[in-house]
Amino acid sequence: MFEQPARDPGPPVNDRLAWLADQLSPDASTVGPGGRLVRRWLPGGSAGPGRRRWALAGVLAAVVVIVLGSVALLGGRPVPESPPALPSAKPASEASARAAPQAGLVVSVIGRVRSPGLVTVVQGARVADVLRAAGGAEPGADLSSLNLARRVTDGEQLAVGIPAPAAAAPAGTPAGGKVDLNAASADQLDTLPGVGAVTAQRIVQWRTEHGGFTKVEQLRDVSGIGESKFQKLREQVMVG
Repeated sequence: MFEQPARDPGPPVNDRLAWLADQLSPDASTVGPGGRLVRRWLPGGSAGPGRRRWALAGVLAAVVVIVLGSVALLGGRPVPESPPALPSAKPASEASARAAPQAGLVVSVIGRVRSPGLVTVVQGARVADVLRAAGGAEPGADLSSLNLARRVTDGEQLAVGIPAPAAAAPAGTPAGGKVDLNAASADQLDTLPGVGAVTAQRIVQWRTEHGGFTKVEQLRDVSGIGESKFQKLREQVMVG
């Protein structure tokens, strides 16, 4: 076996510490803390330019690391997420108003139908809808006098297969026999001179859209009623 010579342990630990203290101790040429060991790394010191460049590069790297760490700590915090907007609750009155059904129309049906009497239909219903609600016309009933496409009004009377009652004057008709434009049904307006089923329905529609007539002269505003027709009607009608 080869013999390995004993390794020199070097100077004792106390001698090393004494040397390090001597290197760090200030002298007359030292500015600030540190000694000869510090001066070697300062510009103009005994350390070579290569060591000084490495020292400056290390300082710059440390500064960059500190700056990046600060940005990460301050700017990298998670932004709190805002809660989603909740739908606004609508008032109960509005919801109930939308759910409430529209008021129906009550029509009196007489004549040759299966179920004569009062029937209730929806707003905008036509004569054909009223006949259907009354069970339909009896076989052989003459429907030629009825306009099945006409819209009905609330409170009117529909005669099926029989002549309309001669004394069917609207409520509020005075003794003179004038027809009240605000109370007469379409069938009753149809009996006026020069007024057919179409014009009668237009009169009813106009008073519904405008809240009723306030004067007889407003008949001129109804489509289909010219000046000559109005002159024939003005003595036959009134506004109640």
